[in-house]
Amino acid sequence: MSKFGKGDKKEMPALNTSSLPDLIFTILFFFMIVTTMREVTLMVEFTVPRGTELEKMTKKSLISYIYVGKPTKELRGKMGSGTQIQLNDKFASLAEVQDYVYQEREAMKESDKPFMKVSLKVDENTQMGIVTDIKQELRKSWALNINYSANSRD
Repeated sequence: MSKFGKGDKKEMPALNTSSLPDLIFTILFFFMIVTTMREVTLMVEFTVPRGTELEKMTKKSLISYIYVGKPTKELRGKMGSGTQIQLNDKFASLAEVQDYVYQEREAMKESDKPFMKVSLKVDENTQMGIVTDIKQELRKSWALNINYSANSRD
């Protein structure tokens, strides 16, 4: 007779799931760190001008962006090929710039409101008259801290 019997059926032990929550939270934490949130879908094309005296912005949560340029190729049939202003994810007129600034300011904490900055991302071929009109609207809404986005000259 054999030492090992075939008639002795043993049950499979239960799967230990005590470390499963740790694994799930580790994976969740990993994805929270490496994922970046897309802020705005660009609807205008712009080539950022080049500059020499540039300064890197540190606290980007205080910056509101205004994009100025020609609509993308997909939107040119609907919007035309003229220069457009984009605020967040929609095209806007000059009259809407003040409301945009007020909404952005209201979304901030009270302590951050005095440090709000408006960054103009303008195509290098845009006429300066449009930029001047936008700056006038920003002055009316007391958004006086304005910067222009540019790339460095190498």
